[in-house]
Amino acid sequence: MKYQEYYQVITDQLEQEFKEEGEQISQAAQYCADSVMENRLIHVFGCGHSQMFAMEVFYRAGGLVPVNALLIPHLALFPKAKLSTMQERIEGFAKGYLELEDADPRDTMIIVSISGRNAGVVDMALAAKEIGMKVVALVSESFADATTSRHSSGKNLKDVADTVIDIKCVAGDAALSIEGMEAKFCGTSTVLGMTVMESIIAQTVENCMKRGYCPPVYVSSNLDKGDAINAEYIKNYSKQISCL
Repeated sequence: MKYQEYYQVITDQLEQEFKEEGEQISQAAQYCADSVMENRLIHVFGCGHSQMFAMEVFYRAGGLVPVNALLIPHLALFPKAKLSTMQERIEGFAKGYLELEDADPRDTMIIVSISGRNAGVVDMALAAKEIGMKVVALVSESFADATTSRHSSGKNLKDVADTVIDIKCVAGDAALSIEGMEAKFCGTSTVLGMTVMESIIAQTVENCMKRGYCPPVYVSSNLDKGDAINAEYIKNYSKQISCL
């Protein structure tokens, strides 16, 4: 049964992920904890479907408050999905965009791109590093190595980042095949990447607590006291986080 096969593929890839990438996840969390303890931000950026990773850790129950999701409209899947594909291949916007944000050398930038090849993500990594941020990349190295860069520098995202977390999906992402169908189907990068993102947050919280700082964490707005608790966080961070 294909649903069982998919579960097994995901289980195997997750096991490989945490067996091989633990050191990189820990390093990413160290950068993030340093930023949080400096009262600074963790920026998360992706194009197209990869905007989901920024959404996952921004303004959500159990999520760190000082997370800034860089949800750039022309890179989203709406109003036209094919437009985001065109726009993510264009370089030159990232530096100007970060000038509109409360960007600081003490911040951490997390960029998610499973192929790592498109100009937009390389551009953002270079712009963040120019400011002085630490840059963490979630990239599938097998996917990246099977492609060529679309950035004028010839670099892939994994060539620019300070820390690279290898997302253990296959090149092309789709993992299943069936007799009579040439194309493979069912990607795994979202499950792997989301698990890695939440793992970074988990380790960041622990790192902060071990250093004597209790980081601010959102409470579900559907709990009775959630709105009041979160309102105070929003008040404190609204000048730093542009999309609150």
